[in-house]
Amino acid sequence: MLLGRRDYGSVLRLQEELLEARTEGRIRDTLLLLEHEPVITLGRAAKREHVLSSQEQLRAQGVELHEIVRGGDVTYHGPGQLVGYPILDLRPDRCDVRKYVASLEETMIRLAGRYGVSAQRVAGLNGAWVEDRKIGAVGVRIARWVTMHGFAFNVTTDLDAFDLIVPCGIRDKQVTSLAREIGREVEMAELTATARDVFAQVLGYTCFDVAATDCGASVA
Repeated sequence: MLLGRRDYGSVLRLQEELLEARTEGRIRDTLLLLEHEPVITLGRAAKREHVLSSQEQLRAQGVELHEIVRGGDVTYHGPGQLVGYPILDLRPDRCDVRKYVASLEETMIRLAGRYGVSAQRVAGLNGAWVEDRKIGAVGVRIARWVTMHGFAFNVTTDLDAFDLIVPCGIRDKQVTSLAREIGREVEMAELTATARDVFAQVLGYTCFDVAATDCGASVA
């Protein structure tokens, strides 16, 4: 389901509704692809000192702050960043958290590769990296083996926004974007379509109907 640019709260509520619907078998596996308005989110392991600005300063800059139940520390979402929220039932034969997280990392690694950027994993750290620069983050929640939250891939993101935080609690690494790595901007519509295809390939889906309102996908 392509949602365009949305505020974080409304998409979080949509995820929760879809999580319940998927758990009850009322919808098929679903992928939400979107951009967020500027927002900082704190996962279960987040430390508040990793947010470097006060709530008043964030509010003045139009940046929301949300504490949520995904894994991981603190991260930033904003315009120019492609966010993917898979709502997937991993049962019966995909009940492996590490393997699922690795599949989201692989999606971003292959997505970068489609544009000539060599990304990889870094031992001990989640996400997708270009050398020591983080281009994509992962943070998930899995309830009764149904997933929510997901991945965030920097396309044309304003990287200065990451100065508001200690990204993912990592002080000695930088963040980057696809545009910075290749020296040109990429249309978000093009990137989104590519991401949909890469995600389907990595996760083993035979089709993905992003135009349908239920955004269903059938598993190979």
